[in-house]
Amino acid sequence: MNLRTLIVDDEELARQLLREYAQETGGLEVVAECGNGFDAVKLIGELRPELVFLDVQMPKLDGFEVLQLVDPGPAVIFVTAYDQYAMRAFDAHAVDYLLKPFSLDRFKKAVAHARARLGEPPPQAAPLAMAATPPGRKIERIVVKDGPKVHIIPVDRLDYVQAQDDYIALHSDHRNYLKQQTIASIEAQLDPARFARIHRSFIVNMERVERIEPYAKDSRVAVLRDGTHLPVSRSGLAKLKLLLGERM
Repeated sequence: MNLRTLIVDDEELARQLLREYAQETGGLEVVAECGNGFDAVKLIGELRPELVFLDVQMPKLDGFEVLQLVDPGPAVIFVTAYDQYAMRAFDAHAVDYLLKPFSLDRFKKAVAHARARLGEPPPQAAPLAMAATPPGRKIERIVVKDGPKVHIIPVDRLDYVQAQDDYIALHSDHRNYLKQQTIASIEAQLDPARFARIHRSFIVNMERVERIEPYAKDSRVAVLRDGTHLPVSRSGLAKLKLLLGERM
């Protein structure tokens, strides 16, 4: 059975090599190729490939961000120049990968692995990205799909995050963006020196906090610079005192 295959890499020579290896391997029908993450999201939605060779490091949208924006379905083989630390993360999450430079034999093994995994639930992109990130490095942007549109929110433009069941509402520049992700997972991705979980349902950008006010007996609210009031739990108050220091 020929697998409908999409090739995504921002380097023309890399796409050419993947295309040649696909022809030599057989059983792969390359239905399209593209050089950036935005086109990848569009083509995956339109063509519904069964297999995607996906570059990890690309401008605009990287491979992990692409996976966050597409419906589950295709088997994914990452094509990457990441170091061995990241490779251990891929292995732990049962994602196959090709570490540049790779041979035809390694390519064939990855395809065989992908065939064996067809129909299995795909890995979640956010936990995989976290596991493949060097210790101490936090995200600098968040991607959100809204119908056919893709929004990229720099974290320094993020005011606060609100939990809404299995979704989070990202509040930025007086707009709200809904993303299917838990508040615990986004908390782990954000820099704790810049963002604080002040309530079970709220994470706030510390630069947006103007002051803390009493609300009722033994309760507080955080007042943001734009006038927004957010509830503060006891543990959240302790975090705010630690981070705000003299401003409290």
